[in-house]
Amino acid sequence: MPEIALQIDIAASRSRLLAALDTHDGLTAWWTTGVSRDGDDLLFEFPDTPEPFRLRRDRADEDRVAWTSVGAFPPDWLDTTVTWDLFDHPDDPHRTRLLFRHLGWRPDTERTVPMVAGTWAELLVRLKDYVQSGKVQPYFVPRVHAHQHTD
Repeated sequence: MPEIALQIDIAASRSRLLAALDTHDGLTAWWTTGVSRDGDDLLFEFPDTPEPFRLRRDRADEDRVAWTSVGAFPPDWLDTTVTWDLFDHPDDPHRTRLLFRHLGWRPDTERTVPMVAGTWAELLVRLKDYVQSGKVQPYFVPRVHAHQHTD
């Protein structure tokens, strides 16, 4: 079963990285401006998609953020898991090592993994830039936000 795994070192604390991965302001700063919540589900809107991606927030602390795709769209993501593991950098106490994984791809969805991996790689660079500098540069900006956000 394929897996996407990426690792990046970030010059920021785990708490700052957690805020970028688990708050409305954090997520909209580097991923998409269309972010809302429905209970434990995060809704991510993207341009030209029929409905938001629905990711259930399974865990969010300074060691791990984990989401499970529970929405009908995109169909290839159904039941996949996205994890963000945060570690102290072994050589620098002011840095965090981030291990990103997107797991659980079904055999009939393998064809989409390379494209998704490339997008995640670009997103991790934006996440790093935002956490280190505060520069807001969302990768996606949907035209209309159908859902309101709450933190």
